[in-house]
Amino acid sequence: MENGTKARESLQGRVALVTGAAKRLGRAVAVRLAEEGADVVVHHRSSGAEAASAIVEIQKLGRRAVAIAADLGNVAEIKRLFDETAKYFGRLDILVNSAANFLPASIVSTTEQVWDSSLNTNLKAPFFCAQAAGPLLRRTRGTIINFADVGGILGWPGYVPHCVSKAGVIMLTRVLAKELAPEVQVNAIAPGTITMPGDPPEWEEDYIKRAPLKRSGRPSDITDTVLFLVRSEFITGQVLIVDGGRSL
Repeated sequence: MENGTKARESLQGRVALVTGAAKRLGRAVAVRLAEEGADVVVHHRSSGAEAASAIVEIQKLGRRAVAIAADLGNVAEIKRLFDETAKYFGRLDILVNSAANFLPASIVSTTEQVWDSSLNTNLKAPFFCAQAAGPLLRRTRGTIINFADVGGILGWPGYVPHCVSKAGVIMLTRVLAKELAPEVQVNAIAPGTITMPGDPPEWEEDYIKRAPLKRSGRPSDITDTVLFLVRSEFITGQVLIVDGGRSL
């Protein structure tokens, strides 16, 4: 391949599955991949209306899309998600593990239920999604992009299970990169200080104070990073921190 070709090529003919793609950053990633030419599986758990509108948005771009509901806390449901993807599209090139929760819990307030919910959604699910996707991605020499978090690097006392789960995603990324090489590249993005349309203005004010770049990030900062990793050929096992310098 000519140097730089992959960086310029469209994603025409490639299939992406984005978990948690009905809303917020997951939806932004799914739409952006479609804009670049990919057909998309919009995973959701119970956000049927939002998933349906995401499908309409993607189809308006001229791409194929399907919404599949699955509880990622259930391994059988995860297997069904990827079986249905294979039946519908016949292939998988890109897996973006973006589904997550963000539950406040200190060492005092953490309950077993909160701990399990954080670890199941943020760490268990990405592993079993990667396990189910592995055979499909090996055939296409595909890529996995996990969503970590700056909380997995900094550690926030008021979010103990969340930070532990996201630190786990970072190690999971490194282990999977070795396990699935050389056919599959596995990387992670650690967003921070990102605001979405409709977020409370005080969030942005706080992020501006914390980030050396003195602004909050936008969804496009994350989707640009996803595309960079999708198109890279010699990066694996890495975590790209996209936080305006907050973690420094």
